Amino acid sequence: MSITAKDVNELRKKTGAGMMDCKKALTESNGNMEKAIDYLRKKGQKIAAKRGDRDAKEGLVIAKSNNNIGYLICLNCETDFVAKNDDFSKLANYFIELAFESTSDSLEDFLKLKYLDSDLTISEKITEQSGVIGEKIEISYFDKIVSDKVVAYNHPGNQIASLVGLTKDAEDIGKQVAMQVAAMNPIALDQDSVSQNVIDREIEVGKELAIQEGKPLEMAEKIAKGRLNKFFKETTLVNQAFIRDSKKSVGQFLKESDPDLMVTSFKRYSLSI
Repeated sequence: MSITAKDVNELRKKTGAGMMDCKKALTESNGNMEKAIDYLRKKGQKIAAKRGDRDAKEGLVIAKSNNNIGYLICLNCETDFVAKNDDFSKLANYFIELAFESTSDSLEDFLKLKYLDSDLTISEKITEQSGVIGEKIEISYFDKIVSDKVVAYNHPGNQIASLVGLTKDAEDIGKQVAMQVAAMNPIALDQDSVSQNVIDREIEVGKELAIQEGKPLEMAEKIAKGRLNKFFKETTLVNQAFIRDSKKSVGQFLKESDPDLMVTSFKRYSLSI
């Protein structure tokens, strides 16, 4: 398949590798973005974001919780000027309030709802506002958590937000964990929550790197599994170093704070890579 400049630029943003390296990686991977990232990793190229967030332009990311329910929504626009407009902010906040009123489980269902007291659906309201503002507007992300307690965190500027589900009411602790999620972008709750595909991929990359370092095949397998443990420590929430005290993990922080408190789930969204 043909490799476009847009594809090359997207891979460059995700990895930090040079343009020519990105083009070669995409060519070797037949245009597959994930395989191209693995190709660059195996070649030792710089990877700026192993778990790059969804690609979005400008807008606002808002998380809100109400006891045992939390919603996370991203409303996109084309320019920073519109994103900082009060009317755009009000629109985004109206949408998240409507989500709570409807208890919608999916973006598809949410867009079919009526917007306030008008005859317009939310989808039609977005189209209308696109015409008023003169920019494309869309909800690019919509998610929900239901747990015994849900805590929301909105990073200043509303470019990153997160939700954390807990087994019991612990607002302050939950806020600290939600900040951890926003800052460290874990891919899963713990190692048991990481998909086998991701694990297999990490072992393959680790083994290839060890072989390139001159290690024999049987040793490369062991080295790859050792690197997998490091991967779990860096990318799973309960195993990550706690941002407020790097001498302990998030799991240890939770246990010390309340032995009966556990994180059930989390969500995170960022406008930037």
